Amino acid sequence: MLTIGCHLSSAKGYLRMAKDAASIGANTFQFFTRNPRGGRAKAIDPADVAAFHAFAAEHGISRILAHAPYTLNPASDKARTCEFALQVLVEDLARMEETPHQLYNMHPGSHVGQGVEAGIEKVAAALNEVLRPDQTTTLLLETMAGKGSEIGGRFEELAAIIERLDAAERVGVCLDTCHVWDAGYDIAGDLNGVLAEFDRVIGLDRLRAIHLNDSMNPCGARKDRHARLGEGCIGFDALAAVTSHPRLRDLPFYLETPQDDLSGYAGEIARLRAARTEG
Repeated sequence: MLTIGCHLSSAKGYLRMAKDAASIGANTFQFFTRNPRGGRAKAIDPADVAAFHAFAAEHGISRILAHAPYTLNPASDKARTCEFALQVLVEDLARMEETPHQLYNMHPGSHVGQGVEAGIEKVAAALNEVLRPDQTTTLLLETMAGKGSEIGGRFEELAAIIERLDAAERVGVCLDTCHVWDAGYDIAGDLNGVLAEFDRVIGLDRLRAIHLNDSMNPCGARKDRHARLGEGCIGFDALAAVTSHPRLRDLPFYLETPQDDLSGYAGEIARLRAARTEG
């Protein structure tokens, strides 16, 4: 069965997100833990969480993915930014235990001129401070497009972070199709080759989720501009092939395509489900 959903607003709580997901044919969803530009997280309502768990069980929603704010940058050259990153990670990972055994995704960060190696060391050091052996949440490092001083545009950079972790068993990877395409990995022309490279460098056992996005840019552009499925340079057929690949088909998929409302996501989910059935 295809496990697929999209990014939803968390403003009205967990139950509302689950209901919105079910209304568009989704059986998973992604959400920001707080304002994507930073700030305080809204207090969790235990009654809302309990209602969510009951609804999710009835509607086959067993996997959800929380996304850290975009401002999180543990690789920064500014002490205040690094302190904010640690604070957010500690708070968010604690909050995630309200919905145990789920996924928490973060962009590794940007080295802002310090160099990739220095950035990798800083990210790993931050994660070693916040990861706990007893946590049920799996933290995911996202593959990036490699624009500017981003860390994570190459599989080797994510592997280098993971290799430095004391609790590496609590860490996985979220592959973003737009990002890896923009970083130069040709998932449309050589998906098997890209997955073989990922397996060699990181290990496919680390791959826990996929952001399914088309790209407005040609392969290797290093720009990171998402497009609706089939309206970009990757193409619908290539993205549908990602969801049905034997090494990927059982992973959860999350749409982050630019849409005006939930009906756009509903249409993409329906097309992908149909493609899986026809395939």
